[in-house]
Amino acid sequence: MKIIKETVGGEGAALNPGDLELIGALARRPLSQKEVYAFSVRLCDNEIDRDFERFSPQTLEQLAPMFVGKAGIFDHQWSARGQAARIYKTEVVWEPGQLTKAGDPYCWLKGYAYMMRTDSSRDLIAEIEGGIKKEVSVGCAVEHAVCSICGTDRAETDCGHEKGKEYGGQLCYATLEGAKDAYEFSFVAVPAQPAAGVVKSARLWERQAAQRLEEEAELGRKYLENLRGEVVRLALLCDRELDGRAIKSLAGKLSSDELEELRKSFSRRAGERFPLSTQLRYRTDAAAIKEENQAFLG
Repeated sequence: MKIIKETVGGEGAALNPGDLELIGALARRPLSQKEVYAFSVRLCDNEIDRDFERFSPQTLEQLAPMFVGKAGIFDHQWSARGQAARIYKTEVVWEPGQLTKAGDPYCWLKGYAYMMRTDSSRDLIAEIEGGIKKEVSVGCAVEHAVCSICGTDRAETDCGHEKGKEYGGQLCYATLEGAKDAYEFSFVAVPAQPAAGVVKSARLWERQAAQRLEEEAELGRKYLENLRGEVVRLALLCDRELDGRAIKSLAGKLSSDELEELRKSFSRRAGERFPLSTQLRYRTDAAAIKEENQAFLG
């Protein structure tokens, strides 16, 4: 499952000899401190984001080595000219005393990136130093999106629980687990988000597909709701002594096919008990009609 997460996190980082060795391992030749500019980025964290998803701490630990060596680009547009930086080390940072909305200790994946000091990168370095370039977005892949209510893997099947809603006082969200790959981090032009939050931005085709699925699911829910109501109505019409609450509870446990069969059966029984009859009757007795009309004749 491919995902993109956007968050705040661009600030200068001091270089030490150990960093230069790590950078040199990615470069084709040893680089001096004067040649490179280093900065850190907040890649992703374990907080519940505005789309009600979160990375588990284990997933962050798995993603950490995967991001080493990955390029920094712009707006997820891959091109040789668009590669501006590269991550040379990562670490998972724990914030003592800070809890997530899920109630567990807060942690985040920190990436250290470098770029070459050139005439073309001078403006970008100035924007990072000046706080203009703060937002970055990461592209990665995970295996599972686990529902917090029932534990179902939402990447494989729809459990019916809606993210963002509460069930029995428990917030529904998806935990992203099982890191498969890390693709890149990207500088993006989006509003700054709180440091404790993560903003998810799916690719356009994924958003459209998800929207279509949600619309179809909503239509299905409305159809089942109306079908259950019709079954309950017809059942009570056939037998007034039935317990309405019991029938409603029973209908809530049946599938659409079972409900449809009950609807047909109750509909036939209701038709037999309350046959339709015409309200208007027409007399074909000519003599009777003539007699009724005598009062209007001169």
